[in-house]
Amino acid sequence: MRILTLSVLALSVLGFAHPAQAQEGGRLFFEGDMVRGDQQGAPGPFCVLNNQFKRLEKVVWRVRILDQAGKSLDKDGLKSVAVELSDGQRLDARFAPHPPARVGPATDHFWTAVWIIPTSYPSGTFVYKVVATALDGKSQTWEPFKRNTSQLQVIPGEIEIVKKPQ
Repeated sequence: MRILTLSVLALSVLGFAHPAQAQEGGRLFFEGDMVRGDQQGAPGPFCVLNNQFKRLEKVVWRVRILDQAGKSLDKDGLKSVAVELSDGQRLDARFAPHPPARVGPATDHFWTAVWIIPTSYPSGTFVYKVVATALDGKSQTWEPFKRNTSQLQVIPGEIEIVKKPQ
């Protein structure tokens, strides 16, 4: 159990969970990644780990928030989860089964925040953070390592969206 606790602690920061735990000063634990989202007409592969994206690509942050007991917190356990970009944009996440029903039976449930990079967005490396807000309004933040290779990178160019003939 100690090894598991240390592994999870590497992804955690101090904060508050359910109201009962908030009174005890509990911690939330963040698990997550960033992938290329399933996008009609876009080149794949989809739902694979990635941090480098071209304009018009769909960036998806997949996040699981756990309480101190290791229980995954859904929309009934948290007020909100959001990804905040360095330019001030806030991308609200939603809790849902994955994969979506149109793809197949659900094998997991977690929070996702989605962003399609605008054609006018600059190239470069951008800081982001994930903010979980408890039911009592207290929030806790997770940020990736402060290394370019861990941050969101918008690389030059844009993807071609191929429309299906009708």
